[in-house]
Amino acid sequence: METIASREITLSVPDVSCAHCVTTVSSALGALPSVEAVDVDLTSKTVSLRYEPAQVTLERIEETLDEAGYTVAK
Repeated sequence: METIASREITLSVPDVSCAHCVTTVSSALGALPSVEAVDVDLTSKTVSLRYEPAQVTLERIEETLDEAGYTVAK
């Protein structure tokens, strides 16, 4: 049986600035399929997450952040 490898990424999200942002981002990304962990760092303004790429794409993650009001810096 083949196991699906999780992927860990860190995205720069300059708009995260408060506890409400942390809750909003964590809830939005946590609701996506196969997202296993979300960590929002206010100091570095980054969002780190672990997910299964076979279940959710990076593009969908970025769209979800955008829909929640947070743009990923490119």
